[in-house]
Amino acid sequence: MSSCSEVMGSRVSTWGEGPIWWNDRLLYVDIEEHKVVSLDPADGSEKIWDVGERVGTVVPRANGGLVIAGDNGFSFLDPDSGKTTPIADPEPDKKPDNRFNDGKCDPAGRFWAGTISLVKNVGDAALYRLDPNGTVTLKFPDVTTSNGICWSADARTMYYIDTLRKQVLAFDFDNTAGEISKERVIIDTMSKGFDTSPDGMAIDANGNLWVAFCHGGCVVCFDSATAEVLEQIDFPCIETTACAFGGPDLKQLFVTTGVKKGLDEPLAGRVFVCEPGVSGVPAFPFAG
Repeated sequence: MSSCSEVMGSRVSTWGEGPIWWNDRLLYVDIEEHKVVSLDPADGSEKIWDVGERVGTVVPRANGGLVIAGDNGFSFLDPDSGKTTPIADPEPDKKPDNRFNDGKCDPAGRFWAGTISLVKNVGDAALYRLDPNGTVTLKFPDVTTSNGICWSADARTMYYIDTLRKQVLAFDFDNTAGEISKERVIIDTMSKGFDTSPDGMAIDANGNLWVAFCHGGCVVCFDSATAEVLEQIDFPCIETTACAFGGPDLKQLFVTTGVKKGLDEPLAGRVFVCEPGVSGVPAFPFAG
């Protein structure tokens, strides 16, 4: 067990989420403040876009620009103008108490992102796949709080968290077709002694899973084959929301956090960075 208190940048997010390393910068979102942030760890400078809606996640686009998912579904974000252009919304008007939450792109450049029921209607959210041609497909229904998602290095396994279950799921993954099958539980976080909420997730070069625990103030590394706890990093604020490998040789772990009202936590809402002794894997951009 170790601790981390080093912060990057100056922004204090109400609810930081969705970090991803791209072109030597850390991209992440401040959901409740409608912000997408690009952080340069070299000098701590930040570029911030107000996208006019709660935004759950951001990914880079292969041919330039960004893609977000939030209150209004999937949209392109032009970093130069700050303008957003709608792509598709799979839940328009049908579920007003839902919004998009976490998501990432698979190795073929399809954007997988899921929704969250803000009123905690069990099973009322879902995981969707946005293809490069703009088509959105429902891939995994009966979700309540869609969160961390990542893929094994051989692209044969997809890992996924629906927070309410307090489990990490695995699926066989067909990278050619973008299909999942053989759902199974590989980690039951409650049985491992973590009774808080598994949130964002990253995978390292050894295939182990790093899970941020919301309300838990920690990021935990699990062996993806045995579910053994390999490492725990504690933080000086309780709302640790998501993590991503980045920096030189992908050897730094960046962790986003949120602010819990009523607690005296001076570093809450900041982006933390630590060096866990392993490297991560590169992120994938949206191919559309």
